[in-house]
Amino acid sequence: MADADLERLRRSVAAACHGLAREGLLIGTAGNVSARSGDRIAISATGVVLGHATLDEMTVVDPDGGVVAGDLEPSSELELHLGVYERYGAGAVVHTHSPQATALSLVLDELPCVHYQQLQIGGSVRVAPFAVFGTPELAELVLTALEGRSAALLANHGAIAHGPTLDKAVENALLLEWACGVYLRAATIGTPRALSTDEQAAVITAALSRGYGRTRRIDKENAR
Repeated sequence: MADADLERLRRSVAAACHGLAREGLLIGTAGNVSARSGDRIAISATGVVLGHATLDEMTVVDPDGGVVAGDLEPSSELELHLGVYERYGAGAVVHTHSPQATALSLVLDELPCVHYQQLQIGGSVRVAPFAVFGTPELAELVLTALEGRSAALLANHGAIAHGPTLDKAVENALLLEWACGVYLRAATIGTPRALSTDEQAAVITAALSRGYGRTRRIDKENAR
């Protein structure tokens, strides 16, 4: 990969860190973000204040974790990121200690599908059992929790989301935090009502038939 392409990759990951920090999902040095282009992966370095991260604080590694660009040690969760790329073919990964997701990770074994927008990340969200950060045990538990999903919670730790692109991974991380917030607010006044399997299927059918989420031009000739 050309130096200019690596620079763009590193810059895009730094920009994603800034945006997630502004939204309150990345706090101080807690969390990490990565994106892949071909056989190169740019990931935030360990100990970086993510809201102010620079291009030089994004380390580039190969699929085996070998550093190919940058002077800083990659995130302690590198093995987890590499596992998501290998097992799920992701284009980017976002790991946060976002407040609402972390709060639910303390009390739930699974976040039910309480709103149809959760279907964008696979519906209900599993909570991976606790393991120490940066360990192979944690990586394996989280990879299992992500099966068939684009997001998961990490017990007493935080959240993870991935997507085919960096923009989509960020969107999924924001959606997960929003869903956690909705659940938390509902739980303060009662037991949140989950969507049934049939209700979820009906939403998927309607979304596909109506092109939900995509802008469409008005057919003025046939509009009445």
